[in-house]
Amino acid sequence: MLFKVRPAAKEDCKEISRMIMELSDFEKMTDQVNITHEELERDGFCQNPFFECLVAEVPEEHKSKEGFTVVGYALYFDSYSTWVGRSVFLEDLYVMAEFRGKGIGKGLLSKVAEVGKKKQCVRLQLTVLDWNTPSRDFYAAKGAQDLTASQGSHLLRFDGRDLDNLANEAPED
Repeated sequence: MLFKVRPAAKEDCKEISRMIMELSDFEKMTDQVNITHEELERDGFCQNPFFECLVAEVPEEHKSKEGFTVVGYALYFDSYSTWVGRSVFLEDLYVMAEFRGKGIGKGLLSKVAEVGKKKQCVRLQLTVLDWNTPSRDFYAAKGAQDLTASQGSHLLRFDGRDLDNLANEAPED
C-alpha cells in the first residue's frame, strides 16, 4: 500500500488526538485520556517542544472508511541515559486497525529510529502493555529486547496527589 511518513504539523493535532482516543479504546483505558488537541498543539509546536510526532498518510484514493487519510502516528521525545547517553523514547506508535499489516507501523518505527540516529541517539525505548502480545511480537521481530524479562526493570510513575506530595517535599531554594 502506498503511504508516506512525514513530520506532523500543528494542523494534524486533531487527527492525532482522534487516534490517541482510538489507541486508548484499544488499550481499554479511555477514562485515562485527558489531553486535548489544543494541548498537543501547545506542547508539540512551541519554541521548545515536549515531543515530536510523525504521521502516516495514505493517498485520497486509499482513505479510511470514515474518510481519513492520516492513518497512523508515532509520538516520541528525547531522553537521556547516564550509562550510554542520548536516547529517544517512543510514547505511542499507532496505526488504524484497517491499515495494520501493510507496513505502516514498520515505516513509522523505522523513521523514529532514523530520526534518533541523526540526533546521535544510541537507544530507542518504549513500553508495551503485558497483554498486548501482537505489539510485543512486532517489536521483538524488529530486534527489541524485553528488559522486564532480561533485566527485571519495572516502569514506575508518580501522578496526581502522589506527584503533588512529592513536589511539596522539595527542599527550599
